[in-house]
Order: sequence, then structure tokens, then C-alpha cells
Amino acid sequence: MDQPEANPGLARIDAALQRIEAAARARAAAAESLERRHAALRASMAEAITALDHVIAGRSDS
Repeated sequence: MDQPEANPGLARIDAALQRIEAAARARAAAAESLERRHAALRASMAEAITALDHVIAGRSDS
């Protein structure tokens, strides 16, 4: 089993495994990127809502 090229079926299985592992790594990287973008968006929205709260509070004080 150490020589997948000796058996075409094993070679195909090995190649498929490599593709699956590469896809899993790519998906994990994409998920991490999405999590970072989501966190940045949440922070930005929190700042915007805080700014709006200040504007609304300033208007109601007048």
C-alpha cells in the first residue's frame, strides 16, 4: 500500500483524498476569513449605532 502507483485504484483513491484535504483546508480558510469580516462588520455597525444614539440623544435634549 506504500506504492499507490502500483495499483491504479489506490492511486485514484490517494488523488481523491488529496483533493478532499485541499478542499477542506480551503473551506477552513474561507470560514476564518468570513469570521474576520463578520467581526469587523459588527464593530463598524456598533460604532455607527453608537453615533446614531448620540445624534438622537442630542436632538431630544434640544
